[in-house]
Amino acid sequence: MAQKDVSPSRVMAKESIDGTRRPNGNPYPANDKPKDYSSQGVTDNDIFMLPGSDFQLLGLLTAVAALVRLFRIYQPSSVVFDEVHFGGFASKYIKGRFFMDVHPPLAKLLLTLAGWLAGFDGEFDFKDIGKDYVEPGVPYVAMRLLPALMGVMTIPTIFLTLKATGCRTMTAAMGAGLIIFENGLLTQSRLILLDSPLIIFTAFTALAWTCFTNQHEQGPSKAFDASWWFWLVATGVGLGATVSVKWVGLFTIAWVGSLTVVQLWVLLGDTNSVPPRKWFKHFLARFFCLVVIPLTFYLGLFAIHFICLVNPGDGDGFMSSEFQATLNSKAMQDVPADVVLGSRVSIRHHNTHGGYLHSHNHMYPTGSKQQQITLYPHKDENNMWLLENQTQPEGPDGPIAGLNAWDIGEPVPVRDGTVLRLYHFVTDRRLHSHDVRPPVSEADWQNEVSAYGYEGFEGDANDLFRVEIVKSLSDGAAAKERVRTIETKFRLIHIMTGCALFSHKTKLPDWGFDQQEVTCAKQGTLPNSIWYIEQNEHPLLGVDAEKVNYKNPGFLGKFWELQKVMWTTNAGLVESHAWDSRPPSWPVLRRGINFWGKDRRQIYLIGNPIIWWSSTAAIGIYFAFKALSILRWQRGFKDHDNINFKRFDYEIGSTVLGWAFHYFPFFLMQRQLFLHHYFPALYFAIIALCQVYDFATNRISALGLQNRPAIGRSGVAAFLAVSIVVFTLYAPLSYGNQWTQSACKKVKLFETWDFDCSVFPTELSQYALESPGAGNAAQTAAPVAQGLNDKKSQDINVTPHPAGEPSISRVEKVEYRDQDGNILNEEQVKELEGKVSFETRYETRTRVIDADGREIADGPVGAEGVAPLHPDAERLPETAADVPEDDGREYPASASPERDVGKEKSVEKADEGRPRPASEPKEATR
Repeated sequence: MAQKDVSPSRVMAKESIDGTRRPNGNPYPANDKPKDYSSQGVTDNDIFMLPGSDFQLLGLLTAVAALVRLFRIYQPSSVVFDEVHFGGFASKYIKGRFFMDVHPPLAKLLLTLAGWLAGFDGEFDFKDIGKDYVEPGVPYVAMRLLPALMGVMTIPTIFLTLKATGCRTMTAAMGAGLIIFENGLLTQSRLILLDSPLIIFTAFTALAWTCFTNQHEQGPSKAFDASWWFWLVATGVGLGATVSVKWVGLFTIAWVGSLTVVQLWVLLGDTNSVPPRKWFKHFLARFFCLVVIPLTFYLGLFAIHFICLVNPGDGDGFMSSEFQATLNSKAMQDVPADVVLGSRVSIRHHNTHGGYLHSHNHMYPTGSKQQQITLYPHKDENNMWLLENQTQPEGPDGPIAGLNAWDIGEPVPVRDGTVLRLYHFVTDRRLHSHDVRPPVSEADWQNEVSAYGYEGFEGDANDLFRVEIVKSLSDGAAAKERVRTIETKFRLIHIMTGCALFSHKTKLPDWGFDQQEVTCAKQGTLPNSIWYIEQNEHPLLGVDAEKVNYKNPGFLGKFWELQKVMWTTNAGLVESHAWDSRPPSWPVLRRGINFWGKDRRQIYLIGNPIIWWSSTAAIGIYFAFKALSILRWQRGFKDHDNINFKRFDYEIGSTVLGWAFHYFPFFLMQRQLFLHHYFPALYFAIIALCQVYDFATNRISALGLQNRPAIGRSGVAAFLAVSIVVFTLYAPLSYGNQWTQSACKKVKLFETWDFDCSVFPTELSQYALESPGAGNAAQTAAPVAQGLNDKKSQDINVTPHPAGEPSISRVEKVEYRDQDGNILNEEQVKELEGKVSFETRYETRTRVIDADGREIADGPVGAEGVAPLHPDAERLPETAADVPEDDGREYPASASPERDVGKEKSVEKADEGRPRPASEPKEATR
């Protein structure tokens, strides 16, 4: 019988193609499984040993990426979307003003460094979307270059990652090309945003971990050598950098951590080459590199963060009094510990960011119309109160009159149960409450708190409050028996009604200068009715009196407090947003985000649909494969005896696991979410797509493409060509280029892709005919005014256009809406006046008309052309009356002292020359 002659060289070649060589390069004989924890089908994919042709191709791809990412990076020359926040944070870093953001500081510090090196002085505030960069000389191009260059670096990173997984050079080039021509990643990497740093650090971590896994799978011969340690340490650094940009890096940590557990489990089963001592060595090495290094990196970034932000800013209101005391000008001198009758004190709220009990010479517009009591977040003379006994002290000739009556004799401590009157120095009125509903929180269980009286007035019973020390929150035995500055936490119980002095996050309207409401609550939550003394002065407490001050929380205390505030604030971002979306819509690219619009151009964040849908299909292919393999395993098939089957399952499965960790956790979040939250998952999906393609064309012999490399190369070329064509179709939305309505409508495949084609002209030539700004489709969506000021319609002068050419006009009108967006009529607005404040937002609607006045096109240009402010960094205060009580720490107490003081002074100036509301002391109070 004739036998087919098969040469050993051909057998070795086939085995090499199947990827079944030992770590030393020799092929495995059939059914020869390794005797240690090394994996079959794994070769040494050392990326430092790639051939020169691969590095030349890599250089070419990187150059193309640089051209694509940096093309017209100066465009647009005004603030775009979240540049409002992240550019603004750079200003605050340079000024050293403390701010609160829900994201860790690494990317913001890097953006600040880029701007500072380019000469940015921090004077530009980035306050409004559409605000011009050029006239004030902001080095915005340099600041945009940082994320752009990080976007460029993603291209060589994915190329090397795919090579480290064992993919062919052509497949690695395909992956790099898909990242280059992905519109969403392009758009996000050209602006002063955090997502490009997040993606590059995620990509670097994936590269380092893939290289380490390759070393690990080669068995004991590679364990603990220089390359093994290098990639393990690099993974730890990458994890630290990723989580220091956004907490999405926790998902990357979970991905690496889960695969680390698998590795340790496999090592535990290798009793031949991994004795217990060596297993613990493996464990400790991974613990140090994957836990200690990232944690140290993360802590170090916050240390730099605190070093940079040493001055008070608009974010310190989120922090505790102890934290605030560490900032310049916020620290205070040591103050007497014992609080006695006659002490001049400032009283601070324990819960809602530590605002001060405050009053000023302005009256409530409704209710009793007596003087306002508020919570004010800054030190001010209007925060000072005199603690009086309910009766005047007795002297030799009877009661001693006057405010200084308690400055004579021995100091009398304020103890638990002491009944007090609180006298406001500046306005000569006493803290007062009665059975009148508050102006904003009109709940039956809340009473109005006011300041009532006049100089020399003895007061009445509604001025009396009993001190109730909260022993569980007071620090020290003495602080539980008598009131001590800072250490004692107490409640003030109104004697006549039994309610407790209370404050919560509800803001007063403009007549209250947006300060925080103070009421007397019969059913108030405990945290919101707790107070303490901060400033304490008394003539009888001399220099020898015991002094106290805030405890310095130290770095770790400040770090942990900031983490809790970041977590609470992040979880509280649940309000709806014009451009938010939910996770089910992301893999299918259901809608994007409107970033910017101006001068009849638009930037709209949307991905390349070919790349998104193909990568999603690759994920689906793996899930189908996994489901089928489980069914076959249950039926007794030995599929995992096939090396390629096993490698497909593990290699692509590891990538899909990374995709899952960066995607499915968002389903558990109730906060606002946006399309860009999918970008890390998209990166893993693109890697999975390339791996599936590589297996299909190079490693799965049953498909017949293994010996036809030309087909595989042609497939790569065709797929990239289609992706590039689609990229160019949507490029005007990515770059903010000129475009036409017809071109826009051709590529708007779904109604949910809500970019507005009517923004663009019908012909490109019309851009040359229009003066800059005439077709302004986007001005700031930020709040620009508060209150119920009616804006009358007015005509806007428009530069004349040549006869026959389209012209543009703008009109303004006012619509009042409730929190659900429903339009309110005049009666409803009038009914709400004085109870809530209205936030004013401007929306520009553009009408293009011809010479005869006929409308050519219209559309809600303002709605589509303006991106509302992103909520990740700053939150707007709530003013609704019916807000469920919580711990109150979601919002800062106010914006800035200059803003509040300015408002008060403006009202005082307006009140000059006309009668002020009288205190009407003879009128009976309720």
